[in-house]
Amino acid sequence: MYKNDKVIRRYSEPFKLKILAELTIGKHTKSELCKLYSIAPTTVNEWIKKYNRKDLIDTRVIVQTDDELTRIKALQKELKQLKELLIKKDLDKLIDDNYLTVAAKKLGYKDALELKKN
Repeated sequence: MYKNDKVIRRYSEPFKLKILAELTIGKHTKSELCKLYSIAPTTVNEWIKKYNRKDLIDTRVIVQTDDELTRIKALQKELKQLKELLIKKDLDKLIDDNYLTVAAKKLGYKDALELKKN
């Protein structure tokens, strides 16, 4: 068997609906069904989207206190400031390098490295 030989599985519509029905009644969890029928979890997620079963989609609820929210906002603000400083630093270095190159040419050197050596 070659490395690229993959088994392509096709599932019938009734089978897909059966899996979604089992998920709906809560007989098994999604991971249990995947193990039981040897189905990839992403495949089940595709079926949920295909049949527009939003009630079966895992939802993530994040509970945060006011202190955490203010801390997150402060950290986001600090991150934005640091990014702006980094951009400014990079631009300043680029400008300095270009000034040095122009100065070296005007003074008759081949390049900026030669000017730095002398």
